Amino acid sequence: MPIFINNEQREHSIDCVLLENQGESILLFLECENQELSVLLADDRKIRTLNKQYRGQDQATDVLSFSQNEEEENKPNSPLMGDIVISTETAKRQAAEHGLTLEEEIVLLLIHGILHLLGFDHERSDEESCHMKQKTRELFDWIFPNKKPEESCNLYSD
Repeated sequence: MPIFINNEQREHSIDCVLLENQGESILLFLECENQELSVLLADDRKIRTLNKQYRGQDQATDVLSFSQNEEEENKPNSPLMGDIVISTETAKRQAAEHGLTLEEEIVLLLIHGILHLLGFDHERSDEESCHMKQKTRELFDWIFPNKKPEESCNLYSD
Protein backbone atom coordinates (compact mmCIF):
# COMPACT_ATOMS: atom_id res chain seq x y z
CA MET A 1 0.00 0.00 0.00
CA PRO A 2 2.38 2.65 -1.14
CA ILE A 3 1.56 6.19 -0.18
CA PHE A 4 3.65 8.80 -1.89
CA ILE A 5 3.86 12.16 -0.15
CA ASN A 6 5.20 15.21 -1.94
CA ASN A 7 5.66 18.18 0.39
CA GLU A 8 5.82 21.23 -1.89
CA GLN A 9 4.89 23.78 0.77
CA ARG A 10 7.55 25.34 2.98
CA GLU A 11 5.45 27.25 5.53
CA HIS A 12 4.87 24.43 8.02
CA SER A 13 7.01 21.59 9.28
CA ILE A 14 5.24 18.31 8.50
CA ASP A 15 6.38 14.86 9.58
CA CYS A 16 5.82 13.12 6.25
CA VAL A 17 6.89 9.70 7.57
CA LEU A 18 4.26 9.90 10.31
CA LEU A 19 1.66 11.11 7.79
CA GLU A 20 2.54 8.22 5.49
CA ASN A 21 2.10 5.75 8.38
CA GLN A 22 -1.24 7.30 9.32
CA GLY A 23 -2.35 7.14 5.68
CA GLU A 24 -1.39 3.47 5.52
CA SER A 25 -3.43 2.85 8.68
CA ILE A 26 -6.44 4.55 7.08
CA LEU A 27 -6.13 2.43 3.93
CA LEU A 28 -5.75 -0.73 6.02
CA PHE A 29 -8.85 0.16 8.06
CA LEU A 30 -10.79 0.68 4.80
CA GLU A 31 -9.44 -2.60 3.36
CA CYS A 32 -7.69 -0.70 0.58
CA GLU A 33 -4.18 -1.84 1.46
CA ASN A 34 -3.45 -2.90 -2.14
CA GLN A 35 -3.97 0.57 -3.55
CA GLU A 36 -1.52 3.38 -4.26
CA LEU A 37 -2.21 6.90 -3.10
CA SER A 38 -0.36 10.13 -3.82
CA VAL A 39 -0.61 13.09 -1.45
CA LEU A 40 0.57 16.58 -2.30
CA LEU A 41 1.02 19.05 0.56
CA ALA A 42 0.66 22.47 -1.00
CA ASP A 43 0.12 26.12 -0.13
CA ASP A 44 -3.07 28.09 -0.77
CA ARG A 45 -1.74 29.49 -4.04
CA LYS A 46 -1.14 26.03 -5.53
CA ILE A 47 -4.46 24.54 -4.39
CA ARG A 48 -6.31 27.62 -5.63
CA THR A 49 -4.78 27.12 -9.08
CA LEU A 50 -5.81 23.45 -9.09
CA ASN A 51 -9.29 24.25 -7.76
CA LYS A 52 -9.80 26.77 -10.57
CA GLN A 53 -8.38 24.48 -13.22
CA TYR A 54 -10.31 21.33 -12.29
CA ARG A 55 -13.42 22.57 -10.49
CA GLY A 56 -13.88 26.06 -11.92
CA GLN A 57 -13.67 27.63 -8.45
CA ASP A 58 -11.16 30.46 -8.18
CA GLN A 59 -10.45 30.11 -4.46
CA ALA A 60 -8.26 28.17 -2.11
CA THR A 61 -9.78 25.11 -0.47
CA ASP A 62 -8.61 22.65 2.15
CA VAL A 63 -8.48 19.38 0.16
CA LEU A 64 -8.96 18.17 -3.40
CA SER A 65 -9.29 14.56 -4.53
CA PHE A 66 -8.52 13.27 -8.02
CA SER A 67 -9.56 9.69 -8.69
CA GLN A 68 -7.44 7.58 -11.00
CA ASN A 69 -10.42 5.25 -11.47
CA GLU A 70 -13.39 7.46 -12.32
CA GLU A 71 -15.13 4.63 -14.12
CA GLU A 72 -14.32 2.19 -11.32
CA GLU A 73 -15.34 4.28 -8.30
CA ASN A 74 -16.01 2.23 -5.16
CA LYS A 75 -13.80 -0.64 -6.33
CA PRO A 76 -11.07 -1.17 -3.70
CA ASN A 77 -9.19 -3.71 -5.86
CA SER A 78 -7.90 -1.19 -8.39
CA PRO A 79 -4.18 -0.57 -7.77
CA LEU A 80 -4.29 3.20 -8.29
CA MET A 81 -6.59 4.99 -5.87
CA GLY A 82 -5.81 8.57 -6.81
CA ASP A 83 -4.26 11.84 -5.76
CA ILE A 84 -5.08 14.09 -2.84
CA VAL A 85 -3.94 17.70 -2.50
CA ILE A 86 -4.03 19.30 0.95
CA SER A 87 -3.40 22.97 1.62
CA THR A 88 -1.36 23.20 4.81
CA GLU A 89 -2.14 26.93 5.03
CA THR A 90 -5.88 26.31 5.08
CA ALA A 91 -5.37 23.28 7.33
CA LYS A 92 -3.50 25.45 9.84
CA ARG A 93 -6.35 27.99 9.99
CA GLN A 94 -8.97 25.26 10.30
CA ALA A 95 -6.98 23.42 12.96
CA ALA A 96 -7.28 26.46 15.24
CA GLU A 97 -11.05 26.63 14.61
CA HIS A 98 -11.49 22.89 15.19
CA GLY A 99 -9.33 22.66 18.32
CA LEU A 100 -6.85 20.36 16.58
CA THR A 101 -3.14 20.34 15.94
CA LEU A 102 -1.98 20.85 12.36
CA GLU A 103 -1.12 17.14 12.17
CA GLU A 104 -4.62 16.14 13.32
CA GLU A 105 -6.26 18.51 10.84
CA ILE A 106 -4.15 17.17 7.96
CA VAL A 107 -5.13 13.61 8.87
CA LEU A 108 -8.80 14.68 9.02
CA LEU A 109 -8.44 16.17 5.52
CA LEU A 110 -6.61 13.05 4.32
CA ILE A 111 -9.51 10.90 5.57
CA HIS A 112 -11.97 13.21 3.81
CA GLY A 113 -10.01 13.02 0.57
CA ILE A 114 -9.70 9.23 0.68
CA LEU A 115 -13.42 8.82 1.32
CA HIS A 116 -14.12 10.98 -1.75
CA LEU A 117 -11.83 8.70 -3.79
CA LEU A 118 -13.90 5.74 -2.60
CA GLY A 119 -17.08 7.36 -3.88
CA PHE A 120 -18.39 9.05 -0.75
CA ASP A 121 -19.95 12.42 -1.57
CA HIS A 122 -21.36 14.69 1.13
CA GLU A 123 -22.85 17.01 -1.50
CA ARG A 124 -25.15 14.38 -3.08
CA SER A 125 -27.65 14.07 -0.23
CA ASP A 126 -28.12 14.56 3.50
CA GLU A 127 -28.04 10.79 3.93
CA GLU A 128 -24.68 10.50 2.16
CA SER A 129 -23.37 13.45 4.14
CA CYS A 130 -24.29 11.69 7.40
CA HIS A 131 -22.72 8.43 6.19
CA MET A 132 -19.50 10.21 5.22
CA LYS A 133 -19.30 12.00 8.58
CA GLN A 134 -19.87 8.74 10.43
CA LYS A 135 -17.07 7.03 8.49
CA THR A 136 -14.84 10.08 9.09
CA ARG A 137 -15.51 9.83 12.85
CA GLU A 138 -14.70 6.10 12.84
CA LEU A 139 -11.38 6.66 11.09
CA PHE A 140 -10.35 9.79 13.00
CA ASP A 141 -11.25 8.15 16.34
CA TRP A 142 -9.21 5.12 15.36
CA ILE A 143 -6.10 7.22 14.58
CA PHE A 144 -6.62 9.69 17.47
CA PRO A 145 -8.73 7.81 20.06
CA ASN A 146 -8.70 10.57 22.67
CA LYS A 147 -9.29 13.55 20.42
CA LYS A 148 -12.50 15.07 19.11
CA PRO A 149 -12.71 18.13 16.85
CA GLU A 150 -14.84 21.07 17.98
CA GLU A 151 -18.49 21.22 16.89
CA SER A 152 -17.45 23.78 14.26
CA CYS A 153 -15.78 21.00 12.25
CA ASN A 154 -18.31 20.22 9.52
CA LEU A 155 -16.28 17.23 8.27
CA TYR A 156 -16.76 15.45 11.60
CA SER A 157 -19.84 16.82 13.36
CA ASP A 158 -23.47 16.83 12.31
